[in-house]
Formats: sequence, C-alpha cells, structure tokens
Amino acid sequence: MVQGLSHMTFIVGDLDRMETFLTTIFDAKKVYDSGDETFSLSRERFFLIGEGEGPVWVATMEGESLPTRSYNHIAFRIDDAEFDEYVERIRTLGLDIRQSRARVEGEGRSIYFHDYDNHMFELHTGTLEERLKRYARGR
Repeated sequence: MVQGLSHMTFIVGDLDRMETFLTTIFDAKKVYDSGDETFSLSRERFFLIGEGEGPVWVATMEGESLPTRSYNHIAFRIDDAEFDEYVERIRTLGLDIRQSRARVEGEGRSIYFHDYDNHMFELHTGTLEERLKRYARGR
C-alpha cells in the first residue's frame, strides 16, 4: 500500500543555483550534499521543504535541463496573507512568473513560475477540500 510521497527529484544544470532557488523561495533546509562522491547517477543534494504534516524531501541531481517548459508542475501550499511576499521572493531571483489561469472565487490564488531548468512550480493558497467544495456549487 502506498503510504504517501517519498521525495521529488529535479535534474538541474547548476546545483548551487538550484540551492539558492530552493532556499530563497521555499526556505528549504539542505540536509545532504554528495560533493564529488556520488552514490547515484550524478552529484546530488537533498533538501527538506515545509513543516506542518511533515517536510517534503526534494532531491536535486546534476544533469541536463529540461529542453522546454510545460504546464506540468509541483504545487506547494502557502498562506494567502503571504502571497505578495512570495511574489517578491520570486522576482528577487529574476524568474519568470506565468500568468495564472482563470479561476472561480473560492478556489484560492496561485503563483506559477519556472526555475532555471524549465521546471514549473506553483504556490497555492487553497486546499483540495476547499476547491472541491467550491466546484460542487457550480458556476
């Protein structure tokens, strides 16, 4: 039986730049750096993001960036009161913020942005429960 999310791995061209990205935007805590000794496919670093129900383990591995951008993304939940603060964190790094999709009132707000290797991230203010409740009401 699946017990939950174990970790996410992102292949990145520059481990230092991705570390700055993760620590600046997500307040990630680095818990491992392989240095030149590799146990996997390439040099790697591990980070923990978030608290609450438990932090998320994010692995970064050195390699080729994604060739293109897409809407495939990973979303992290933030408090609505911190929305503008996170927009500023993203802008501080000079990252592209994608225009949010059309939304109905009550499903939360989102910030969509790409990292330096074409991975898309979302910071979202709502929960699944809130979204399903809102969608059940219809347009």
